[in-house]
Amino acid sequence: MDWNRQQPSPMPSHRYRDIFAKVPVAAVDREWPDRRIDTAPLWVPVDLRDGNQALADPMDPLRKRRFFELMVAMGYKEIEVGYPSASQTDYDFVRLLATSDLVPPDVTIVVFTPARPELIERTIESVAGMRSPVVVHMYAATAPVWRDVVLRRTRDELASLIYAGSERILRLAGDSVRFQFSPEVFNLTEPDFVLELSDQLTKQWDATPERPVILNLPATVEAATPNVYADQIEYMHKNLPRRDGVILSVHPHNDRGTGIACAELAVLAGAQRVEGCIFGNGERTGNVDIATLALNLHAQGVDPMIDFSNIDEIRRVVEECTRMPIHPRHPYVGDLVYTAFSGTHQDAIRKGFARRTADDEFWEVPYLPIDPADVGRGYEAVVRVNSQSGKGGIAHVLEASYGVRLTAAQEVEFARHVQQHTDATGREATAVELKELYEEVFGCSN
Repeated sequence: MDWNRQQPSPMPSHRYRDIFAKVPVAAVDREWPDRRIDTAPLWVPVDLRDGNQALADPMDPLRKRRFFELMVAMGYKEIEVGYPSASQTDYDFVRLLATSDLVPPDVTIVVFTPARPELIERTIESVAGMRSPVVVHMYAATAPVWRDVVLRRTRDELASLIYAGSERILRLAGDSVRFQFSPEVFNLTEPDFVLELSDQLTKQWDATPERPVILNLPATVEAATPNVYADQIEYMHKNLPRRDGVILSVHPHNDRGTGIACAELAVLAGAQRVEGCIFGNGERTGNVDIATLALNLHAQGVDPMIDFSNIDEIRRVVEECTRMPIHPRHPYVGDLVYTAFSGTHQDAIRKGFARRTADDEFWEVPYLPIDPADVGRGYEAVVRVNSQSGKGGIAHVLEASYGVRLTAAQEVEFARHVQQHTDATGREATAVELKELYEEVFGCSN
C-alpha cells in the first residue's frame, strides 16, 4: 500500500519564494535556543494606534479614553496612543492627554509619525506641554519591495530621508522627548542596511544608557518560521552599535499564525520590549497578542507585571471599544477555554480537583494550564455536559452544583440516561436539567 497519499494541490505555490530568496539572513552564532525567559519584557500596547487603524469603525475619543484608562489600570507603563498627523481625532486625543491629568507621571506616552517633515512637525505639536515622559516613534519602510514599489527610492535616497527626519525630530523636540525608530518590514530588509541606519540614528540621537534610543524591529508582514525571526533579532542584538544605549524592541504581526512564537523567540534572542495589541487586534490577521504572551509567562511561574485578575472585565472593555467580538476559543479569555466537554478530560479534571489541598505549592490539574481563579473565573463552567461527556463529568456537575454525590454504580447508570437525553436533544445539558433527570431516574431529590 502506498502510504504517501498526498497529491499536489492545484494552488500556484511556485509563485512564492521563501525569505532566504527575498533577503539575505545574516549568519549568527545562535544562542537563543538555550535560553529561558525569566522576566517579563517591557510591554507596549499599540491598540490605540496600530489596532485602531485596523478597525472598520475606528475609535472615537470616548472609546479611546476608556481603552487608555483600562491599560493604565492594568499596569502598562508605556502606551502608544496615536498617530497625531493621520487624523484630527488622533491629534485631539493626544492633546487631551497633554492637557489633562489622565496620564500618571510614571506612564510614558508614545506618538507615531512617518519620516516626513510636515507630519513630524504636527506630531511634535501634539505632545507640547505633556507632563509625562514622551517617545516620538518615527518609521520608514525599508524592505526592497517597499523601496522599489511604494517609495521609489534607492537605499541612499531612503537613508537621506530618514536622517533628515531624525534631525528634524531632534531639533524640534530637543531634550523633552526620547526617540524611537522602526525600519518597517525589518524582517524583509537587508541586515547591513538596518545596521547602517541604526549606527547613524543612535549617533545622531546620542543613545546612552541614561537616555536610550528604542530600535523597534517589526515583522510587519510575517514571512518566515519563528526561528528565522529569532536569528534576525539575535544578529542585531549582537551587532548593534552603542548596544548599551539601545532598547531592542519587536513588533510581530500574525500573518502566518505564529506571531506569539516569533515574539517569545525574539525575547530569547535579546529583545527587551514587545509591541502588540491586547488580544491581538490589528491589520490582516492582527498584531501579536500581548495578553496571551503575558499569561504564557504567568503559566510558567514568571510574573507578567500586568494585572489580568479580572479578565472578563478587560474583555468587555476591549470588545466595546473595538466593536469586535473575541473568539470563545481565544487563549485565556475565551468563554470556553477552561471548559471540558470530553468525558476523558472531565474525568481527569475531576480527579485533579479532588487531589488538591490547601497546602499545595503548585497548580497541577490536568487540562487546566492555569487556575481559572487567577484571571477571575469561577469553576462552575470548567465541566459542562453534552453527548461527548462521561460519567465523571456528569457526576462532577451534580456534586458541584447541588451537592449530590453518586455511587459508582449510580454514575454508570445515570450516565447512560444522560447520554440518551443529549443524543435526543442534540445540545448541551444544563445543571438544572441534570438535576431534574437525576430526580426522574432515581425518584428522589436533595
